[in-house]
Amino acid sequence: MNAPAFAPRLRPDEATIATVIAELNKRFGNRAVTSLAVRQQHANTLTWTENQPPDVVVYPQTTEEVQDVVRLCAAHKVPVVPFGTGTSFEGHTNAPYGGVSIDTSQMKRIVAVHPDDLDCVVEPGVTRKELNEHLRDLGLFFPIDPGADASLGGMVATRASGTNAVRYGTMKDNVLALTVVTPNGEVVKTARRAKKSSAGYDLTRLFVGSEGTLGVITDITLKLHGIPEAVSAGVCPFPSVEAACEAVIVTIQSGLPVARIELLDAAMVRGVNLHSKLGLPETPMLFLEFHGTESSVKEQAQRFGEIAVEYGGGPFEWATKTEDRNRLWQARHDVYWAAYALRPGAVSIATDVCVPISRLAECVEETRQDIEASGLIAPIVGHVGDGNFHVQPLIDPNDPEEVARCRAFVERLVERALAMEGTCTGEHGVGQRKMKYLEAEHGPAALELMRVLKRAIDPDNIMNPGKIVAL
Repeated sequence: MNAPAFAPRLRPDEATIATVIAELNKRFGNRAVTSLAVRQQHANTLTWTENQPPDVVVYPQTTEEVQDVVRLCAAHKVPVVPFGTGTSFEGHTNAPYGGVSIDTSQMKRIVAVHPDDLDCVVEPGVTRKELNEHLRDLGLFFPIDPGADASLGGMVATRASGTNAVRYGTMKDNVLALTVVTPNGEVVKTARRAKKSSAGYDLTRLFVGSEGTLGVITDITLKLHGIPEAVSAGVCPFPSVEAACEAVIVTIQSGLPVARIELLDAAMVRGVNLHSKLGLPETPMLFLEFHGTESSVKEQAQRFGEIAVEYGGGPFEWATKTEDRNRLWQARHDVYWAAYALRPGAVSIATDVCVPISRLAECVEETRQDIEASGLIAPIVGHVGDGNFHVQPLIDPNDPEEVARCRAFVERLVERALAMEGTCTGEHGVGQRKMKYLEAEHGPAALELMRVLKRAIDPDNIMNPGKIVAL
């Protein structure tokens, strides 16, 4: 499994970059942009990770144009950084070695919808909201919902998840096939539309979650679902985070087919109240949603209410009107921004871990105690139906002591999750910030296998270098 040693990735010299930019200007005109503001927007913008802009941003509109850009970059060994909407947290879109950012936002076609087969083909710049708006009149929807109106290409690249994952799975469960431009400029189709296949290696799963390090996704075939006959949602307060998590564990273990079950601790509820004006009691809270027939939804909600009572929760309050339900979930999706209301002017350090559901209550409670002991303002929110939760420390980046406390807290959070047989990230991805945890999570042999794959597919390390694995 030993692969040949590769020279460290270096930033291309100015003459090479100038040549590439001149060629892009010739081919793409005003769709090749070098202004500093645009370049900075295409690097990390949402966390304390340093902003490392590319040298140029290009906006292709077809797979063939993506090929042109990649072939040009391959010829000059210039880095390529795919870009969706820039909503990721771990420095995925940074360009530490400069190069070309390929912004797929103008690749917006919904190529085909096959209602009878419950699938569709879309280009990577289509966002999840745009797709669902298109599907609504067909009685279909795409369920993966990470909160932000992320591009579907970015969601594939980061193996996104979200509030519906407990029932509908994550992106890896809902992608049937991809079209990818590989580092040498070739176009690869990873699979066909069949719902299953045992023909060869599963190339689709190789690229789902590869964070742009193996190629640029230009076409996606997705599974779809029928819009449920009935949808109900509500909120349920609990006396403690631990009690709420215990109720979640029993709910999942009892086989209750809940569609969404989201935890907000008291601090996050306070932020949501300030930001979204919900007026909820500021105590740990579960947001829930049930999908199915009228009778099954009623039965699910009743059963959950019984479980909640066992752990001191309740009363369970319904959001029966569509507008009330939408307002509730919009508030949940806005928690990243709502957290800032707890400490205006602070910088947010959003991070996530995921543990087996049986360890959820223990992990969240230990994390809550760690937050208190660390003296941090760090609200907790989570897709707790699958053991995934997020912590959002709010810090003053100009206070070295506070920054150090926050860094130590994040280290302990990851160590805690790994000690409980969990993962350093349930859905944010690796990017730059979580590379250092991969060996502890996977072991050196698995990490070396990842390097072997990267070197085999991208021998010149031009595809989003400096992410996931260091060569």
